[in-house]
Amino acid sequence: MVYNVVEIQKILPHRYPFLLVDRISKLEKGTHIEAYKNVSISEPVFQGHFPDHPIYPGVMIIEGMAQAGGVLAFESMDNATQEEIANKVVYFMSIDKAKFRSPVTPGDQLVYKLNVIKNKGAIWQLDAKAYVDDKLVAEAELKAMIVDK
Repeated sequence: MVYNVVEIQKILPHRYPFLLVDRISKLEKGTHIEAYKNVSISEPVFQGHFPDHPIYPGVMIIEGMAQAGGVLAFESMDNATQEEIANKVVYFMSIDKAKFRSPVTPGDQLVYKLNVIKNKGAIWQLDAKAYVDDKLVAEAELKAMIVDK
């Protein structure tokens, strides 16, 4: 199941410059998701991080993984209508075991791969990993909750 950026924007409230998922390439409801972000030198964050040595910030990688996880959580809601989903939002509860293994630079394509560790009602615990060219660049355990806006 593939979602383009227009379809992603129907699910997530994030918009430029903070929508950090360009496409969903795989999604198995309640189980896993694979998404990606193309990192471009035109990203506003590179004006200050760092002007002569552009490195994509780790917190942005974590946020991108979390946004992909949000799509997984919303799309896994059984029998939810678009209207019900529109009145919900995903909030971070915790970020654990975060590790950054290699710098991400302009021109890289970040591939986010998330697997559900546990889901109980509105609470989701996810194993999240980010890759560039099949090389692990970041990982974390994310916990989030779907709540009313």
